[in-house]
Amino acid sequence: MLKVLLSRYFKMGENQMKLITAIVKPFKLDDVREALSEIGVSGVTVTEVKGFGRQKGHTELYRGAEYVVDFLPKAKVEVAVADQLVGQAIEVITKAANTGKIGDGKIFVANLEQVVRIRTGETGDEAL
Repeated sequence: MLKVLLSRYFKMGENQMKLITAIVKPFKLDDVREALSEIGVSGVTVTEVKGFGRQKGHTELYRGAEYVVDFLPKAKVEVAVADQLVGQAIEVITKAANTGKIGDGKIFVANLEQVVRIRTGETGDEAL
């Protein structure tokens, strides 16, 4: 009984989808968006975020005083893709966001159980 109810929302055996979250430098955002568009990724969510990794921030000089900037501005790019596009998406994000300097960012990949397009009710890969 539970399996029948769950299968209504989580189709068993359906192709897996992934949520790719990339944290990149803000000035690289347009390059990343264009690269994703070129491989057929049409939906992207972007959030302005702040954070730090190994670089642990930096110091800036303002009106003769030194300030420690702990959290650096970053852009968080989220994109849901079908399994077969994951490798290609990671590759183009990596190439587009790379400056070769510390703080270029990270890419995280997580499984997506289900996607539903609200307007049409489409689910799974069709909803992407």
